[in-house]
Amino acid sequence: MRFPLFLAMALNMVFVTAAAAAPAVVAKINKSRQSMDIYVNGTLKHNWKVSTARRGYRTPVGRFRPGIMKRMHYSRKYNNSPMPWSIFFLGGYAIHGTNAVRRLGSPASHGCIRLRTDNARTLFNLVRKYGRSNPRIEISGSRPARVRKKSRRAGKKIKHNRRRIVRQETSRSARRHQSRRLARRPAPAKGKTRVSERGA
Repeated sequence: MRFPLFLAMALNMVFVTAAAAAPAVVAKINKSRQSMDIYVNGTLKHNWKVSTARRGYRTPVGRFRPGIMKRMHYSRKYNNSPMPWSIFFLGGYAIHGTNAVRRLGSPASHGCIRLRTDNARTLFNLVRKYGRSNPRIEISGSRPARVRKKSRRAGKKIKHNRRRIVRQETSRSARRHQSRRLARRPAPAKGKTRVSERGA
């Protein structure tokens, strides 16, 4: 009887340890979908649109813990832009609210993760409730395929326009050159008028 009791106690300790180790709040950011899923105790509670880094910038991928938290932060790097309900997770990278709600769902930031201000406040309060050491931030994915495709199309369009401009400039140059040649060409000599002399 002692062995089953000991086994039950050991299993109970394993489950308790696993439950304690599992983060109560997990924020999963998918850059490919430009979305954030919030899990509380393993249950999906929220799904929000976000904006990660636009072309020329990057949003890091990996697993992170919340760091410094500020109800209002102003970016010294980007013209004192307001960053309400900021949760920093890697250096200057943070999750924060934004007024550019029309851009949510597409890459638009300098590297931070933007979301609606009320959603940022909800996440901020969840992290504060469970403690910064418990929640986890998971970032995965890459820049959306449609954005990459759009960028390639834009590049092709630029090349096409450049070629068209070159052709136009070449055509104009040829016309100017031809006009100059015609201007330099001497005028044809006027023929002498023949007088028909008849007897008087």
